[in-house]
Amino acid sequence: MQQLYTRWNAENRNTIPLSEYPRPQMVRDNYEILNGIWQYAITRNEREPLSYDGEILVPFSPEAAASGVGKVLMPGEYLHYKRSFTPDRKADRQRLLLHFGAVDQRCRVYVNQKLAGSHEGGYLSFTFDITPYLKEGENEIHVAVQDDSDTSYHARGKQKLERGGMFYQAQSGIWQTVWMEWVPEQYIESIRITPRCSRGGVELKVFSREREHLPVTVRILEEGKLIQEAVFSSEKQIFLDMGEFHYWSPEDPFLYQMELVMGEDRIESYFAMREFTIGEDAKGIKRFFLNGKPCFHNGLLDQGYWPESLLTPPSDEAMIYDIQKMKDLGFNMIRKHVKIEPARWYYHCDRIGMLVWQDMINGGTDYHMKFVCIMPNALMWTGRCIKDNKYRAFSRQDKAGREEYRKELTGMIKQLYNVPSICVWVPFNEGWGQFDAAKASALVQKLDPTRHIDEASGWFDQGGGDMYSIHNYWRPLKVKPEKRVVALTEYGGYSWRMPGHSYCDEIYGYKDYKSREELTEGYRGLIERDILPNIARGLSAAVYTQVSDIEEEVNGILTYDREFVKLQEDVVRELNQKICSIFAQTTEEEG
Repeated sequence: MQQLYTRWNAENRNTIPLSEYPRPQMVRDNYEILNGIWQYAITRNEREPLSYDGEILVPFSPEAAASGVGKVLMPGEYLHYKRSFTPDRKADRQRLLLHFGAVDQRCRVYVNQKLAGSHEGGYLSFTFDITPYLKEGENEIHVAVQDDSDTSYHARGKQKLERGGMFYQAQSGIWQTVWMEWVPEQYIESIRITPRCSRGGVELKVFSREREHLPVTVRILEEGKLIQEAVFSSEKQIFLDMGEFHYWSPEDPFLYQMELVMGEDRIESYFAMREFTIGEDAKGIKRFFLNGKPCFHNGLLDQGYWPESLLTPPSDEAMIYDIQKMKDLGFNMIRKHVKIEPARWYYHCDRIGMLVWQDMINGGTDYHMKFVCIMPNALMWTGRCIKDNKYRAFSRQDKAGREEYRKELTGMIKQLYNVPSICVWVPFNEGWGQFDAAKASALVQKLDPTRHIDEASGWFDQGGGDMYSIHNYWRPLKVKPEKRVVALTEYGGYSWRMPGHSYCDEIYGYKDYKSREELTEGYRGLIERDILPNIARGLSAAVYTQVSDIEEEVNGILTYDREFVKLQEDVVRELNQKICSIFAQTTEEEG
């Protein structure tokens, strides 16, 4: 195996990595990023070790080359982190919040040897108020982490201790930004923003720390100009009339700025006016609509892996590069596959103009791959005949794991609810830990009725959600109109291993090519065979696999190190323009 690095790796050698403010929709000005050098140790018990093994560069997992460690945390072991800090108290009657973007999988956080809090779930953010544990001068944070990886039912995505094929290097510990900020005694804990385009405005609710009803002032700005101001009470919803508002779309990703003041607390935020609906085109075919117009979701599967840093983007610029490059190639959507990204990734999708389908993270015990992958691929109709209440067959026999899934699904939707670019929630993928999908859809619908649902992406269709979801890698595709929107939610996966820019000699993909020209012609043939003619038959979305190579899976448009675009860019743009033109012509024709 060859250790690859992206061009952004060098940025982290002499600076604090990922030092930008990590939460763009709730920005405060008194904060400190705690990324950088921490002490680490791997032990067999939770007690803080008397001595540490060395230094680790946070927020990179010890398994990632960027961390400087290169060790794998095994089930039953503890990964310990330690660092000191001297808080700069801004004023009396203030509180210090300690934020973690994500820690995989379970952790306990100590401040000055006192337990500040614990958290389970490797993909959700969490916060502890550490004010009661502070002392004058230097303070110390100790984080103790455990990670079962794929040996238990916990959410893990594509991580596997024995990596290979479509599953990748397991990782552990802190993998998103750690930071702290001073807030007043009464502060804004969270906000909920819901565009209501059909009513001409936006709904807003502010939640305060003590859930008390406190006066809040909101100001909405359009390109720096104040257009709306109101005073309302926290814990109560307000509707703000936007007048003649500016729609958000991939072609015109317009964002409004928002300022919120509650007592001494002040935050800056943003939102967008957009509306996701489903309707019929001129021929009566079900389509996705954006802002009242038919919209073809032309996208890519994006698993968000990086050679030197695994799930952690090496820099803010690296995140921007992937999104902008796919936009420049003519795609308007990314399906974020079994991963929750840092908040800044979604911010860049919002401002660049990229629709997002957001997967829930898969969990469950060891998968029966012949059942959940091989059989449905070979006999596509079979998956649509199988009920997903057979918990053992779907690796969901543990009741605690099923309850944990529902809790974390709720947490993901609450965490990402305000993101303008997210248009689809995907509760399950290809039967990996799938169970009671109809109930999951009902939960998603209750939590967020403003977005679409791909209930069971792939093949174990339970008849719910908003789309007839198809994964097709092996045969020519021919669709027909359905009662739900027809979506090709995975296809392609064409491979070319580029020497010098590949992780290993093994190749995993669905059709292998030997050159850029061959790969491009194969891609052209696929689009002309499976996408273009099916648009008139009802196809309304297509998700090509995938944005970049990952380990031995060399079916990306980009190499793993992001140094080369493996397809001829002009051909990709030309084909994407054809998709847009045919869809527009098809949906505008009178029946």
